[in-house]
Amino acid sequence: MRVIYDRETDTLSIILAESDVIESDEDKPGIILDYDATGNLVSLEILDASRRVMAPNGIEYQVSPAFA
Repeated sequence: MRVIYDRETDTLSIILAESDVIESDEDKPGIILDYDATGNLVSLEILDASRRVMAPNGIEYQVSPAFA
């Protein structure tokens, strides 16, 4: 998974898988979901990220503990 914030376009991209995007859908205004050929979500883009995300130029990543 990769997260990219482009200050120039104010776009935050979250890439979940390295697959070709076959279809894109703007589910909500400014939120674009990208799908591969089998319908799996491979990435999402948040437009005007500085207005929608708390801190688009920083990220906190956390892994929850595994359940026994």
